[in-house]
Amino acid sequence: MTRPVDLKYSPSHEWARVEDETVTVGITDHAVEQLGDLVFVDLPEAGTAIGRGDAFGEIESTKSASELFAPFSGKITEVNSGLADDLEPLAADPFGAGWMIKIHISNPDEVSELIDLDQYEELIAREEDH
Repeated sequence: MTRPVDLKYSPSHEWARVEDETVTVGITDHAVEQLGDLVFVDLPEAGTAIGRGDAFGEIESTKSASELFAPFSGKITEVNSGLADDLEPLAADPFGAGWMIKIHISNPDEVSELIDLDQYEELIAREEDH
């Protein structure tokens, strides 16, 4: 799968699509592959305030459970509630239909804390070497 070059990435394997003051957030294909067979996702309610780095939910697979971390501070404006009943979009299209939340960001400067595609792929290569 080709990862989108126009996204920002976090070291905890979330991606962020920044559009003005709204950010769409999901997990990367690498995170999905590492988790294996997905069985459950717990996402917050729209309207929830969140801080950068805060856990906004949890995803479980047959192998493990992992927290999901917000790449930006702000208010959650929309949640992909369909994922609660069908996790297939996460595996099939993690950068599109598998999005998780949208955040109205309160501090646009936080984008500088994220990494670009080249840096993210270097991070994955380093992780795989360990």
